[in-house]
Amino acid sequence: MTDWTGGLPSEIDYMFPAKPEDPEMRESASVWIFEENGEFALPRVGIEAQGALWDTHRYDMNVAFKDGRVLRESKVGTTVPSVGASGLADTLGSDGLIFRCVEPFRRWTVSYEGEAWEGRVEEQIRGEFGVYADPGRSKGLEHRKRVAVSWSVDLEMVTPAWVQDYRAEKLAGMTERERADAGSMGYGWRVEHCFRGTGTMKLDGETRDFRCLGSRIRRQSVRPMGAFRGHCWQEAVFPDGRAFGYIAYPPIEGEEPEDTYNNAYLYVDGRFIPAKARNIPFLRRIMPRGDDVSVEFESELGITRIEGVTVNGTFHMGNPGVNGFNNNQGGVKFTWDGQVAYGMIERSSPADLCEVVG
Repeated sequence: MTDWTGGLPSEIDYMFPAKPEDPEMRESASVWIFEENGEFALPRVGIEAQGALWDTHRYDMNVAFKDGRVLRESKVGTTVPSVGASGLADTLGSDGLIFRCVEPFRRWTVSYEGEAWEGRVEEQIRGEFGVYADPGRSKGLEHRKRVAVSWSVDLEMVTPAWVQDYRAEKLAGMTERERADAGSMGYGWRVEHCFRGTGTMKLDGETRDFRCLGSRIRRQSVRPMGAFRGHCWQEAVFPDGRAFGYIAYPPIEGEEPEDTYNNAYLYVDGRFIPAKARNIPFLRRIMPRGDDVSVEFESELGITRIEGVTVNGTFHMGNPGVNGFNNNQGGVKFTWDGQVAYGMIERSSPADLCEVVG
């Protein structure tokens, strides 16, 4: 029988019923949604709720199309109560963005109703279109169009939870470097699934139904970001049910490769296989689409190569949320042994390591 929870108690997938005592504690839910043929993506739609600011939750909503059109909203919105009609703390919401747990670790719904700023990924790269929850940091919004957009998606998990468990009892025996890297991930717990789903989007006076796949992430943690030095994160699920995922931080000069944070898996024949990612495509080229983001994995299966090329991209240049780094959130067309799937990529790097291409 499949353990969908990754060893965590099933009730942990519900939200905090009330404000947590620790003002630094975060409640977070996010999804990366990809139309199954790659026509558009919702690369990172998420809510970050913090104990110190419980009446207002920060949220981000992105839509990226194959032709480079981007819709983005980032705000601090009014908190939606977590205890819903079911009597359970099954809701995480802010303004018109609502996450709802239907069945822990198996089924969720996500919906958005509101507006977004309209631009293009090329404008983001040139620093002409930047939208942040802090309006003082936003760029190029004067006279820019606001677009009404709404969508809803029903998600069903198709891989068990991939767990990063850094609760207090798990930290004993870690080195200083390991503890710092765990802090960048978050002191607490984090789970990640691949899913498939169906959805509806209303935009430009039209309503479209779509089938999708993607990644769902949940965490409850305290997350100090001072030691964060950049990252690369990719994940996808393929038609035959195989999946992969990894999160890796760039090595520090003088550090042994095995000491660098590199957490990866392959999911084959219903089984998680621990792995290490290699030839990792850290963010070095800034380009709207067409970047080679192929990656390899070393595991008990030997060397597994998965080809990847970026498709639906968004960029946040000098992102204040990740230490002023350049940040790429988007979709990738992956190929694994001839099978094709669309999945996610998120990368961040200091600006001086990045070159704008094209």
